[in-house]
Amino acid sequence: MSTKEEVIKLIKELPENVTLDDIMRELYVRKKIDKGIKEPDAGKFVSHEVVKEKLGKWLN
Repeated sequence: MSTKEEVIKLIKELPENVTLDDIMRELYVRKKIDKGIKEPDAGKFVSHEVVKEKLGKWLN
Protein backbone atom coordinates (compact mmCIF):
# COMPACT_ATOMS: atom_id res chain seq x y z
CA MET A 1 0.00 0.00 0.00
CA SER A 2 1.41 3.42 -0.90
CA THR A 3 1.84 6.18 1.65
CA LYS A 4 -0.98 8.12 0.03
CA GLU A 5 -3.30 5.12 0.30
CA GLU A 6 -2.35 4.61 3.95
CA VAL A 7 -3.11 8.27 4.75
CA ILE A 8 -6.49 8.08 3.02
CA LYS A 9 -7.32 4.89 4.92
CA LEU A 10 -6.30 6.47 8.23
CA ILE A 11 -8.47 9.54 7.57
CA LYS A 12 -11.46 7.43 6.53
CA GLU A 13 -11.25 5.55 9.84
CA LEU A 14 -11.51 8.77 11.87
CA PRO A 15 -14.88 10.09 13.09
CA GLU A 16 -16.81 12.57 10.96
CA ASN A 17 -16.32 15.42 13.44
CA VAL A 18 -12.51 15.13 13.36
CA THR A 19 -10.52 18.37 13.36
CA LEU A 20 -7.47 19.22 11.30
CA ASP A 21 -5.42 19.09 14.51
CA ASP A 22 -6.72 15.56 15.17
CA ILE A 23 -5.68 14.48 11.68
CA MET A 24 -2.24 16.04 12.05
CA ARG A 25 -1.77 14.32 15.43
CA GLU A 26 -2.74 10.94 13.96
CA LEU A 27 -0.32 11.41 11.06
CA TYR A 28 2.46 12.45 13.45
CA VAL A 29 1.92 9.40 15.66
CA ARG A 30 1.84 7.11 12.64
CA LYS A 31 5.09 8.63 11.34
CA LYS A 32 6.81 8.10 14.69
CA ILE A 33 5.58 4.50 14.92
CA ASP A 34 6.79 3.72 11.40
CA LYS A 35 10.17 5.28 12.17
CA GLY A 36 10.47 3.26 15.37
CA ILE A 37 9.70 0.04 13.54
CA LYS A 38 12.38 0.72 10.92
CA GLU A 39 15.17 1.85 13.26
CA PRO A 40 16.26 -1.57 14.58
CA ASP A 41 16.69 -2.84 11.02
CA ALA A 42 18.98 0.14 10.36
CA GLY A 43 21.04 -0.59 13.48
CA LYS A 44 19.62 2.41 15.35
CA PHE A 45 18.83 1.06 18.78
CA VAL A 46 20.22 0.81 22.29
CA SER A 47 20.78 -2.64 23.74
CA HIS A 48 18.94 -3.82 26.83
CA GLU A 49 22.21 -3.93 28.78
CA VAL A 50 23.06 -0.31 27.96
CA VAL A 51 19.57 0.80 29.00
CA LYS A 52 19.87 -1.07 32.31
CA GLU A 53 23.28 0.51 32.93
CA LYS A 54 22.04 4.05 32.23
CA LEU A 55 18.88 3.55 34.27
CA GLY A 56 20.96 2.28 37.18
CA LYS A 57 23.08 5.45 37.08
CA TRP A 58 20.01 7.70 36.96
CA LEU A 59 18.29 5.99 39.87
CA ASN A 60 21.32 6.00 42.19
